[in-house]
Amino acid sequence: MSSSRTPAGIGPVDMRLEVVTLPVADVDRSKEFYQSLGWRLDADLDFGDDVRGVQFTPPHSDASIQFGQGITAAEPGSARRMELIVSDIDAARADLVTRGVEVSPVFHLDGGQPDAGPDPQGRSYRTFASFTDPDGNEFLLQEVTQRLPGRLWTD
Repeated sequence: MSSSRTPAGIGPVDMRLEVVTLPVADVDRSKEFYQSLGWRLDADLDFGDDVRGVQFTPPHSDASIQFGQGITAAEPGSARRMELIVSDIDAARADLVTRGVEVSPVFHLDGGQPDAGPDPQGRSYRTFASFTDPDGNEFLLQEVTQRLPGRLWTD
């Protein structure tokens, strides 16, 4: 068991979330779906022996998604609440709808429960819309117009 103490003069090691693995049933169907979103195809690698990995990155994101055959034992469609941060929820929703994606109406949370429409006070982090991929993996669009203090790394 490790201690929560850090020896003097030693800072935390940089760690960046790079890839989230999605469980899918049909790799080619999923590849077509994510291409239709306008996401960048980073890789489609066949490793032989029924192992294939496909990776996409949403526009201007530092993190990617990955799916394939033989890379996860999770049930297709079981990934939930992967948040895509957008600066304009209406524009993001309209873009997805134009691309043929079924997107929920915009909603906000009122006491933890979904309520129709954007946050009445226009607060950052409070307005959402959602969509799923063909397997049911769920994405949540979250409108962030101003980051919380301390949310960005400075060192």
